[in-house]
Amino acid sequence: MKKIFLAFLLGLCVDVASAQQGLPVPAEVQRAYNKGTRDISGKPGKHYWQNHAVYALKVDFNPGTRLISGQVEIKYQNNSPDTLKQLWFKLYPNLYKKGVAGKSRISEADKHSGVAIKDLKIGDRVLNTDAYVIDGTNMHANIAGLSPGKSVTIKLSYSYTLNKGSHVRTGQVDEGAYFVAYFFPRVAVYDDLDGWNKFPYTGEEEFYNDFGDYKAEITVPENYVVWATGDLKNADKVLNKKVAERLELAEGVDSVVNIISKADLEKQTVTNKGVNTFKFDARYVPDFAFAVSNHYLWKSTSVVVDSASLRRTRVDAVFNENHKDYYEVIDFARHTVHAMSHVFPKWPYPYPHETIFDGLDQMEYPMMVNDNPVKERDDAITLTVHEIFHTMFPFYMGTNETKHAWMDEGWATIGEWEIGPMIEPKMVDTYGVEPTASTSGRKDDTPITTLTTELKGAGTFTNSYPKPAMGYLFVKDYLGEALFTKALHHYIKNWNGKHPMPHDFFYSMNEGSGKNMDWFWKRWFYEEGVTDLGIAGATKVASGYEIRIDNKSNKPLPIDLLLTYADGTQESMHRTIGVWESGASSVKIEVPTKKALKRILLGGPHTPDKNKSDNIMNL
Repeated sequence: MKKIFLAFLLGLCVDVASAQQGLPVPAEVQRAYNKGTRDISGKPGKHYWQNHAVYALKVDFNPGTRLISGQVEIKYQNNSPDTLKQLWFKLYPNLYKKGVAGKSRISEADKHSGVAIKDLKIGDRVLNTDAYVIDGTNMHANIAGLSPGKSVTIKLSYSYTLNKGSHVRTGQVDEGAYFVAYFFPRVAVYDDLDGWNKFPYTGEEEFYNDFGDYKAEITVPENYVVWATGDLKNADKVLNKKVAERLELAEGVDSVVNIISKADLEKQTVTNKGVNTFKFDARYVPDFAFAVSNHYLWKSTSVVVDSASLRRTRVDAVFNENHKDYYEVIDFARHTVHAMSHVFPKWPYPYPHETIFDGLDQMEYPMMVNDNPVKERDDAITLTVHEIFHTMFPFYMGTNETKHAWMDEGWATIGEWEIGPMIEPKMVDTYGVEPTASTSGRKDDTPITTLTTELKGAGTFTNSYPKPAMGYLFVKDYLGEALFTKALHHYIKNWNGKHPMPHDFFYSMNEGSGKNMDWFWKRWFYEEGVTDLGIAGATKVASGYEIRIDNKSNKPLPIDLLLTYADGTQESMHRTIGVWESGASSVKIEVPTKKALKRILLGGPHTPDKNKSDNIMNL
């Protein structure tokens, strides 16, 4: 999500013999090492486990009343070594329930009585309302005991009214368009670090869900189309024959296909007559969302994402005809999916489609994006790239956004820095660099690894978005393109479809690159302090010049110099963060030249420098 974020101060840390890498180890991580669920190599431990659920969702959505009525059947598999005496559930729509405390501002008009639960059955036991507890966005129930390796089937009916205003990642967009997210009760994550995930949803911090399989049936009135996570399995039963044929065509071509045109909307020939039930199938994804409209255009294309198998991903742009920026979004989205697959991170796009929906937010879901229209073309590019990049982080990698926002937002930010200029070569995206510089060293400038729910002030943004993105970028520069890609792929192979935590990432990158980078991880991610470089002097020597650069903090920063000579010519020089690996506070840079040096300018677009008064030297 390309917005301001909140976070949690890293709690109790312990010193361990295995932590020769030099990174602080929280108590829960040490316990995982001791139990063998995680390994200090960065790989999953030999006893790693995670639970799994299979969801069957049936939803009736009435656009006129915004009433969502659903039935859920969940087969929940306990793969943990523990006998579970409780089941915890997430009721995310209760963010809008009267009396529930949240950090997002909800108008009184949008507050409702909460998710109404009916006919709850766990295994053979029917639970009355006094047998389960709803506390805000959490619900839990005591059970007889779910043994390791066993599964239980959960069935329930539920309903609530979708919000019209106070749009927080979900709700009505306009008369006839809706983005519906977090709309069903789900089993919370039970993991090897924290047990049940009991963090309440406040509207600010994002999410942590287990991977599951979904079969969804979504029923809507005539003329309404549904887009969703997963494959549409009955296009020929719900869409007009010509519309369904265009959709099939788009699956296999590079060109853009107008699946729903203005003429189709005017003639009301988009869907089949009567009430339609759209059926979707999604395998091994951490969430499911859908969107509905009776007046949106639909442009679609596809791109080869795997050169070996020639597998394609379909890319959609679904939007209001009045939003002119969206006519190019289909191109931005296609470029992004191609670049992610073949350039950065150079990993075949993992899902069969990606739909960019014209909504009121800047938020990602598996195979879906809910993006507001914007005025500036560059903003449309970076927003599209950012949200699509989230497909890899957090969805494919299963990171815990609630605790570690930087493990997904930082990647989406470097994604836009890297891919944006591939779409628009004139672009220099410096999202968040200057705020990082100006707020460094202040009270809210806590370490990046501060837990998301504990971040405050400016740090809620900088610690989640630009600071980790710069950390990734600096390591990429330090290792070089090929070795960085090798290391990143090692991490992805280790942890895709699982639940990595920070140490898993850091140690996977170390092992994948063959370099112990704890000197950087510790100083950039675990420590606080100003980010400030300065030119300390320039001396004429026999070979040319010797320029001294001071680092006035503990933060390793790359050095970029623009040298201007007396004859008017210029030269650029670059040094990676490696110059600070030894812990030195200053370095000398040799400039071999016979020319007279006239001016030195220090600084790069992605280097946060708090005090720029010493970044220029005239000789």
